[in-house]
Amino acid sequence: MPCRLPCTLHPPHSPHHTKIKRDPVHPPLLRILPLRSHIPGSALQAGAPLRWESPVLTERGVKRCTCSCQFGMGYTMSKLEVDSDLCDTGESSTGARSKHRFGEESFDIDNEITHITKLGTEPSEKVQKALNSQKKMPISVVKMLSAREANLCGRGNFSLADRCHVLGRYLPANGPCRVDRMNSRAYVSQFSADGSLFVAGFQGSHIRTYDVDNGWRVRKNIFARSLRWTITDTSLSPNQRYLVSYNQVYASMSPIVHIVNVDGGSTESHANITEIHDGLDFSVSDDWEHSFGIFSIKFSTDGRELVAGSSDESIYVYDLEANKVALRISAHSSDVNTVTFADDTGHLIYSGSDDNLCKVWDRRCFISKGRPAGILVGHLEGITFIDSRGDGRYFISNGKDQTTKLWDIRRMASTISCSRPKTVDWDYRWMEYPASAKLLRHPSDQSLATYRGHSVLRTLIRCYFSPAHSTGQRYIYTGSSDHSVYIYDVVTGAQVAKLDYHESAVRDCSWHPYYPMLVSSSWDGVVARWEFPGNELRIMRKKKNRCATNY
Repeated sequence: MPCRLPCTLHPPHSPHHTKIKRDPVHPPLLRILPLRSHIPGSALQAGAPLRWESPVLTERGVKRCTCSCQFGMGYTMSKLEVDSDLCDTGESSTGARSKHRFGEESFDIDNEITHITKLGTEPSEKVQKALNSQKKMPISVVKMLSAREANLCGRGNFSLADRCHVLGRYLPANGPCRVDRMNSRAYVSQFSADGSLFVAGFQGSHIRTYDVDNGWRVRKNIFARSLRWTITDTSLSPNQRYLVSYNQVYASMSPIVHIVNVDGGSTESHANITEIHDGLDFSVSDDWEHSFGIFSIKFSTDGRELVAGSSDESIYVYDLEANKVALRISAHSSDVNTVTFADDTGHLIYSGSDDNLCKVWDRRCFISKGRPAGILVGHLEGITFIDSRGDGRYFISNGKDQTTKLWDIRRMASTISCSRPKTVDWDYRWMEYPASAKLLRHPSDQSLATYRGHSVLRTLIRCYFSPAHSTGQRYIYTGSSDHSVYIYDVVTGAQVAKLDYHESAVRDCSWHPYYPMLVSSSWDGVVARWEFPGNELRIMRKKKNRCATNY
């Protein structure tokens, strides 16, 4: 049976795209068929109540609602207002809202991210008025184009929200097309800020850059120097001074970070004779016994600094102009797996560690206080990656407890006041996550939302917000150790797409900043491209059906 999700989640020509059925009795409500329905055809023809099996955000995460009733779209807009236990009784969302509010502060915070996301992805009021549109229903792209051509909105063009409303409906879920295949594991990958360049790093000391606008040909093949174990992270400079020249840093399990120019049309020689790899030493002492590796590294927005997370439980800030470490923070009680700047100012830094904590660091007051600005708890296992929304307020984190969490730093605490929650004894590098652990919840979870479905095993799987320019950051996407890429709706928590092709863990993936295109990089050595509407030269497999699956 085809999927009956609202058409904003599927392209018009997708096999899963269908029109939404209106309920003749309750027009404001949407009757939604199940994702995987086992209802007999006779029951559907008789107009029997439909069973909805879609993820619902609750106070403690995502649970599956299986009640036989009809829900409005507003039901899924706020996790803090609705308790999932009501779903077992078939109670409507209207009653739930008046009975289950977990505090005015939480309600306001959750509605704020909902409001921000909707503002960035819904057509402007002028477009809606010109087309006499209902806000709860997606507006036809054809009608929006006609209104623009007729200048009914008074602007003659689309606003950013209008563009996001259109582009956000077309997920890069078709394909894949193979970009490249290497004989070693792919660990990192990313698009440049303008989308013209793509970089992938492999365990076999190779870093390849691809010319996106020129048939994805290999622009440069860089052989990493002084590599220990693998390339753990790469970062492209913001490149505000030159439009076509990029600098890149790459890190490994060593305190030495290398910076190299990735511009140029010729492929580099294997011996790196003609290329300069400047080594940046992040060590702050002369003690040779104090050796550490770097798991995560990021450029600041102005390109003057680097922030790094290391295996010695520290955060390092490197001043590129002074060519020295400007700040070292003893940040966590275990490996710092991920760090990133919160916004363009460079004042705030987010960090995540194997001590299960997310921390916020304000450099303006760190020198005087020497401690984090705040701590956020909620993960039951170590944190593998953090991505900032770029507004200095919201960020997401991937955890070894098999969840992605959405955070608001206004909910952070200055100290940890709760006891360590109950956990299980296991090793994510070679064991499956215990089934009993999936039922555990942190008693003091400060996150806004929890997204479940993907798996975080064997390696530090990464997650991201979708691009602001084309989707309004409406989605969260993440790699997974089950060989797939998962895409979730930020507000509803629903899994809207699963890209299934690879033969090993997908450690990293990157969404093009302007086009509906996503590239996944896997431990099978394959770099694959997913697009909408897609490419005719798709990878076909006879033995296994590994096409994209939409929900």
